[in-house]
Amino acid sequence: MVNLFATPDPVDELICSGKGCRAEAQWGLLWNNPKIHTPERRKVWLSCDEHLAHLKEFLNLRGFLKDVVPVDVLEKRDEL
Repeated sequence: MVNLFATPDPVDELICSGKGCRAEAQWGLLWNNPKIHTPERRKVWLSCDEHLAHLKEFLNLRGFLKDVVPVDVLEKRDEL
């Protein structure tokens, strides 16, 4: 069931979240750990094309993955 009130957390640099990767992110993986997050919360991991499958699998195995979106639809955190 899709939560229509879920809003992804704002993101900083668009750098892949893959371990040791510094590539430009193309994807936002929206996830939620129901044991510690409210149902509408969407944490964001960023991914390049190369790490997308691995990060999706990691989150899916735990039942955390909610959606995958292009990074251009994500809100950028205001720079101070």
